[in-house]
Amino acid sequence: MTSYCILKTALLGDLLLVADEDHLNGVYYPDCRHAPAVEKDWRQRPGHAVLERASEEIQAYLRGDGAGFGVSLNCPGTAFQKAVWRQIALIPFGETIPYTELARRAGAPAAARAAGAATGQNPLSIVVPCHRVVGKNGTLTGYAGGLERKRLLLELEGRRKRAKN
Repeated sequence: MTSYCILKTALLGDLLLVADEDHLNGVYYPDCRHAPAVEKDWRQRPGHAVLERASEEIQAYLRGDGAGFGVSLNCPGTAFQKAVWRQIALIPFGETIPYTELARRAGAPAAARAAGAATGQNPLSIVVPCHRVVGKNGTLTGYAGGLERKRLLLELEGRRKRAKN
């Protein structure tokens, strides 16, 4: 059974969290192009363990209390998409890489555009931190949540990283 909740955040607005019984399947900005519509057979389930843990971890991250996520993940995708998402998940907190480097790390150095498309299809925004992928010259390009949210997330990580040093 698919379960969901709407997580209200001060920094980013509402987030749609989607899970099965054991895994988080998606974190979406409901006002964005790739966000799924809530299906009739989906259930809002207060107390759902995965959704509660994901909500707590995302809120902690946004408050500056946590830099990582431990919630169990599972989402559909092609082999290439999953390779790209795995590499995105490895980008260190507070750092960025260009799409060309992401493509290289995903094993397809000539496929920067395809890596960008896979990044845009990432169903686990924030948890799989695609906001850390930038244009070749460091410019902010493409983000399902919009460039303003991407900028906010990178600023949040930059402030926290400087505070730790």
